[in-house]
Amino acid sequence: MIESFLIEKAAGAITKMSQLRSHGVCFSLDDFGTGYSSLSELKCLPLDQLKSDQSFVRDVLEGIMDASIVRTIIALGRTLKLSVIAEGVETEEPREFLEKEGCYPYQGYLFSPAVPASGFAAFVEQARQPNRECAV
Repeated sequence: MIESFLIEKAAGAITKMSQLRSHGVCFSLDDFGTGYSSLSELKCLPLDQLKSDQSFVRDVLEGIMDASIVRTIIALGRTLKLSVIAEGVETEEPREFLEKEGCYPYQGYLFSPAVPASGFAAFVEQARQPNRECAV
C-alpha cells in the first residue's frame, strides 16, 4: 500500500511539474548522487538540470572515487540532455578539473558566499559593473 501511495503522489508531482515547465519553469535535481534519487526517477521527472552534490566536488582531487563519480554525473547529464552544475566549488583546482571535464556551471564560495534574497538584486547589479568578474 505504501508503494502505490508513493507512486500516486509521484505521478501527481510529475503532472504539476510538467504544467509548470510548459510555462517556462525549469527544474534542477539538487544534491544528485547522495542516494535519494533513482535512475528510474530521472526517466520520469521533467528535469532540466542535475546538481552534483558538493561532497563529491569538494573531494574531486583527493581520490579516484570522487573524480569518477563526478565524471559519471557529467556523462549521465550529457546523455540525458540535462545540464550539470557543480555545487561546492570553493577553490580554483576543482573548478579547473570540472572545466577539463566539460562541466562549466559552478556554484560555491570561489565565486560568492550565499546571498540573502533581500540582497540579491544589489549583488546582480554589482556583478554587472564593468571590470568585475562574476559567475552570475
